[in-house]
Amino acid sequence: MKASEIRAMKDAALAEARAAGSADVLESIRVKVLGRKGLLPEIMKGLKDAAPSERPEIGLAANELKVQLQALIDSRKAELSRAAPAAGKAPFDPSLPGSWRGPGLRHPLSYVIEETVRIFARLGFTVADGPDIETDYYNFDALNTPPDHPSRDESDTFWLEPGRLLRTQTSPVQIRVMEKAKPPIRIIAPGRCYRRDTTDATHSANFHQIEGLYVDREVSMADLKSDISFFAGQLMGPGVRVRFRPHFFPFTEPSVEYDFSCHVCGGSGCRVCKQSGWIEISGAGMVDPRVFSKLGMDPETTTGYAFGMGVERIAMIKFGITDIRLLYEGDVRFLEPLSS
Repeated sequence: MKASEIRAMKDAALAEARAAGSADVLESIRVKVLGRKGLLPEIMKGLKDAAPSERPEIGLAANELKVQLQALIDSRKAELSRAAPAAGKAPFDPSLPGSWRGPGLRHPLSYVIEETVRIFARLGFTVADGPDIETDYYNFDALNTPPDHPSRDESDTFWLEPGRLLRTQTSPVQIRVMEKAKPPIRIIAPGRCYRRDTTDATHSANFHQIEGLYVDREVSMADLKSDISFFAGQLMGPGVRVRFRPHFFPFTEPSVEYDFSCHVCGGSGCRVCKQSGWIEISGAGMVDPRVFSKLGMDPETTTGYAFGMGVERIAMIKFGITDIRLLYEGDVRFLEPLSS
């Protein structure tokens, strides 16, 4: 076949493609000309029988046929797709009014973190941050955690390599701040934490904490309870009270666990507070003097308090969420009841 014959074939195929009224017709043209058993492969097979002087021109004409026809078929398919209405649907009417999708909603975890930052900002606290991958010094040693403490075990902590781990708390941020800053220090440290917990309705290997630190002269437990009480009233509602119970944490001395009075029943007892009138929140206490000593601060003149809270726990209590896994599934329907 001569180059002039191939060009005539190309013109005919292009004309057919331009006139095609459906994607099926375009596909039949492609198969007839460019398919494995089509005209173009036959042309290329016969190239070896052509005179050597004619082969370059025949090859060029065949390539033009292939490139131009394929480009036109792709273009026409796109045009037909845009012009045809979707199956089972009426054609798009640009004169119709737009549909309202509704306002966006904050995720419960975002809400708790943002509101906590806002509330403590009114008390003079600023936000501090630190790395998710920590050293055992910042995560344990500097926080007065002994070498044999259960939290250092591989069954409790995600160790990456000797001396490095995924932080189990945001307390290391407090150490990093105290290394660089001088009192007075008022910070809160929200962030993601990791522990080897089996995921169930109340536990997750990935979770969020907000920890607070206030260091100055003559800071007392009264300051701690006053600030947490202010936070509880602002976040959970007026009239919510705070109580302290003795506890132990390596980082603080004395240490307490603190509870909020139930914001649902006002402390009279209900399903949310398990008829006790109180909801357990987290731990707090006065910074242990040995922590100050390790950081080069004088424990005789420097005092401070620290506290922590689980963001997921606060969100579940406030919004009545019964399963922590709902916070991570990404189902937008989960947020709909929270808009009220």
